Amino acid sequence: MDLNQTPAERQFRDEFREWLKGNLPAEWIGGGINSEERGAYIDYLRQWQRKLYEGGWAGISWPKEYGGRGASLMEQSIFQEEMARANAPQLVGTIGLSLVGPTIIAMGTEEQKARYLPSILSGDEIWCQGFSEPNAGSDVAALGTKALRDGDDFIVNGQKIWTSFAQMADWCLLLVRTDPSAPKHKGITCLLTDMHSDGVSVRPLRQMSVTPVLTKSFSQTFVSRARKSWVRSIRAGQLR
Repeated sequence: MDLNQTPAERQFRDEFREWLKGNLPAEWIGGGINSEERGAYIDYLRQWQRKLYEGGWAGISWPKEYGGRGASLMEQSIFQEEMARANAPQLVGTIGLSLVGPTIIAMGTEEQKARYLPSILSGDEIWCQGFSEPNAGSDVAALGTKALRDGDDFIVNGQKIWTSFAQMADWCLLLVRTDPSAPKHKGITCLLTDMHSDGVSVRPLRQMSVTPVLTKSFSQTFVSRARKSWVRSIRAGQLR
C-alpha cells in the first residue's frame, strides 16, 4: 500500500488546513464544574460542529447525495490528522456522524433520511447509542431490554449503561429485544428513540479518570414503560 499523498490528497489537506486557520473557535476556558458551565460547553461544541457543517466539512465520509463529502479513506485520515494538528475541539455529534447517520443511509427509509440526516450533520440533534447493559456488558446477544408491540407503538422497558453522550443527547440508537423466543443473537430490533420521551431517564456515572465536564458524557439510561410511537418512522430494521 502506498501511503504517500497524491496531488489531489495534498490539495484536500491544504484546503482543510487553510479552512481551519480561519475558522477555529476560541479556546474553551470554562472550568466545567457546574451544570451552567457544562451547558455552555455543549453549546460551544454544537456551534463548532455547525461551523464545520456550513463549511462542508461535517460527515466527510458520507455520500455527497446525503450532504457528506464522499471522502476516501486517505482523505478521512488526513481530516483527522489535521483536526489533531490544529488542536480542534471534538465533534459533539460523533455518534450520529460515525454510527447513526451511516446506519440510516444504509437501512433507513427515505422519510428517515430526510428527517434525521440534516440535523445529525449540523449538530442540531445529538445522538447516543443504547447498546451495553449492566448484565450483558457489550455482549449485544445477551441484551435484555424489551420492546413489546402495542398497535402502532412499542412499549420499552430496560436499562442501558456506559451510554456515552446520553445526558446531552436528543436521540438514541436503541437496541431492544422484540422476539424473546428467537435465538439470543436474533430477535433484536433497532429503534430510533427520542430521549425526551416520558419514561426515559439518564443518571451520570462518575469516573476517577475524567474531568467534571466530561462526566456528562458517560451515563446510564433507564427506560420504564416508555411508549415509542410512529413505528414506521423509527424502525431502522431487524438485526439478523
